Amino acid sequence: MFKIMIVEDDIRINEILLENVARWGFEGKTVDNLNEVFVEFSKYSPHLVLMDINLPYFDGFYWCNKIREISKVPIIFVSSRNNNMDVIMAINMGGDDFIQKPFSLEILMAKINALIRRTYSYADAQTNVLEYKNIVINMKDNSVVFKNKRVELSRNEFSIIYLLMKNNGNLISRDKIMRSLWEDESFVDDNTLTVNVNRLRKKLGDIELESLIKTKKGQGYMIL
Repeated sequence: MFKIMIVEDDIRINEILLENVARWGFEGKTVDNLNEVFVEFSKYSPHLVLMDINLPYFDGFYWCNKIREISKVPIIFVSSRNNNMDVIMAINMGGDDFIQKPFSLEILMAKINALIRRTYSYADAQTNVLEYKNIVINMKDNSVVFKNKRVELSRNEFSIIYLLMKNNGNLISRDKIMRSLWEDESFVDDNTLTVNVNRLRKKLGDIELESLIKTKKGQGYMIL
């Protein structure tokens, strides 16, 4: 059974979320001591985290950053804050998705199911590597290797390069990439994709692949 950890200071929202994740067949756990989020995460080892931004002691960005020091577990930010900077900050801190309060439980559960399906389906794949022109991407650890140099990617960065490499030589539209990352692009600011692609390019530059991803302005991206 997949385990979901809920980091939220509103008791009523905690109750609603626990009830709904259980209805979908997940095990849920709330964090009682919001000053010990990292400790509880380490003990519980969840498969996904729902993270509020506005929290006592330290905000959700802080806890996300701490979790990212040891884990790539999917993190969905759930917050009443919805300006572009908060969405970009959530992604830069290592978050995988963002949903605004008040939220639709149906949409939230769709996002949870999509992230879990996408994240843990890799483990069941028959092959864990994809190779193209001596570039190797490893699905086990979200890494890219080229000329004996290795770089580790975030989940979203890896999903982008995986999609582009799997379809090498073909132009992949921005809409298709966003659907791959977030299932329904209507709930995502277009800036979030640009941020992820820029971060991915910067990391690829560290292993001499700064020119790997080509941009077709206003259309999408491709790998030749």
